[in-house]
Amino acid sequence: MTLATPVAFFIFNRPQLTQRVFDAIRQAKPAMLLVVADGARRDRPGEADLCAQTRAIIQQVDWQCQVLTNFSDINLGCKRRVSSGLDWVFDTVEDAIVLEDDCLPHPTFFPFCEELLDHYRHDERMMAISGDNFQFGHRRTDDSYYFSRYNHCWGWASWRRAWRFYDVEMSLWSMVKQGNWLQDLLEDHRAVKYWTEIFDAVSSGHIDTWDYQWTFACWIQSGLTLLPNVNLVSNIGFGSEATHTIGANRLSNLPSEAMPFPLQHPAFVIRDIQADERTHRLADQSNQLTAFKATLKSIIRTVIQ
Repeated sequence: MTLATPVAFFIFNRPQLTQRVFDAIRQAKPAMLLVVADGARRDRPGEADLCAQTRAIIQQVDWQCQVLTNFSDINLGCKRRVSSGLDWVFDTVEDAIVLEDDCLPHPTFFPFCEELLDHYRHDERMMAISGDNFQFGHRRTDDSYYFSRYNHCWGWASWRRAWRFYDVEMSLWSMVKQGNWLQDLLEDHRAVKYWTEIFDAVSSGHIDTWDYQWTFACWIQSGLTLLPNVNLVSNIGFGSEATHTIGANRLSNLPSEAMPFPLQHPAFVIRDIQADERTHRLADQSNQLTAFKATLKSIIRTVIQ
């Protein structure tokens, strides 16, 4: 059965990982595949060849599929390449399932996203759908998913109507910070301190990324993300070749499992604060560590140069 929802696939210089994720996409047989690729860095010997090998994998499409590509001739970096690529994706299609080269989805991830994209298409409270579950078996209901503050992006989906709020420069951050709006949103001084430091670092350019800006966009719209009650995506990209997920941790290669169908939809829309508290302790602390390592690595390179 062909997947009607377009799939956006972000690739760079890791052909082995890309092949594994491509093989999962091939099983889903999307009718449209949008591929975004960054260019090689000039100071990295051999990277141009790796980028070429990675892009060549897309030529393996052997099902009925419209393939669109957005390949950069120069290296834009994580922040500019992913954000501009997602702008292109949502300028092209109304909704999409988004995968990066290290996000290996379970086969049921695709129909899960497709059904929820349709189910909540016109519900502007919903900003995103994710395939990630970091609850390690904890759950409050028998529903297929819950509502969260956290828009995990190791395999996710969204709509053009939501992406229009994205601003890679976070131009509203100074207003939100000065007005102490994070306190109103998070209601926890520790969380406010943690996220203020992150948003400051992103806004000032000390962290080269795109995803914290997406979190910020979702939050200032008081948006919710739909998270599955089983983990549907495994991040297989932790390691020295990664941009941010440098060291292995508890979320590295987290096993995925099947989502039972038909989906059991929640009877009410209330954010699961208990689940979000666990996420803040587990996932966000891990992200803080990996972000720190990436920043430290960048500082060391600058000192050496």
